[in-house]
Amino acid sequence: MGLLDSLLGQVGQVFGNSAQNQGGGALSGLLGPLAGTLGGLLSNDGGHGGLGGLVSKFQQAGLGDVVNSWVGNGQNEPVSPDQVSQALGPDTVTQLAGQLGINAQSLLPLLASALPAVVNKLTPNGEVPAQGAGAQSDLLNTLTHFLQQPHS
Repeated sequence: MGLLDSLLGQVGQVFGNSAQNQGGGALSGLLGPLAGTLGGLLSNDGGHGGLGGLVSKFQQAGLGDVVNSWVGNGQNEPVSPDQVSQALGPDTVTQLAGQLGINAQSLLPLLASALPAVVNKLTPNGEVPAQGAGAQSDLLNTLTHFLQQPHS
């Protein structure tokens, strides 16, 4: 199952069966905001410490092996919604959920599904780029296209 399929299923759970029944049409309205939220979390100018800050938060939460698997070139280890919450902290999770107009408990499974693949995509050389992931405006298009692609 691809990343989009996984996110679509979770969006269906968050917003009801109409999102699943309408397929990509319902999700397309959420892709932009979801990409924007991820971009704000991972960008240099998003106020959350960027890609390096995210990696550091996961390492400080005792999830270094997990986040390092996303950055590295091997298999991405999964992360649970509770682990995402632990790493990001309640204030960040609440802020990100508010940007999407959903509650934190609905956002966490989306982040747990998306972050491993997105961080992996942003670290193609197996390390966090010294310049970070770039500005949020630069990431928006990249993340939107990436979320639409099938992933194994």
